[in-house]
Amino acid sequence: MPVVTVKNKFQVVIPRSVRDKIGVSVGDLLEARVERGKITFAPKTLVDRGIAESLEDFKRGRAYGPFETPEELLASLHREARKVRSRKPKRPGA
Repeated sequence: MPVVTVKNKFQVVIPRSVRDKIGVSVGDLLEARVERGKITFAPKTLVDRGIAESLEDFKRGRAYGPFETPEELLASLHREARKVRSRKPKRPGA
């Protein structure tokens, strides 16, 4: 079992044998946790908030397409724009 030393800024080097087993590379993110008095690191992927919202929309069926042609895309956009305009209350004096 590899042993590591805590350096002066509380840095540690993950031994190559351990990195290779889990596929950690330079720049990867690790989530650090304390579990039963031990420190554990797990690879972590962060998802941009906009991407996360898009994925949630797809899961809930709030997506359009795929479209076979650009014309189908435009027709869908126009239908949705009409729906939005019909829901908006008219401004007084407009």
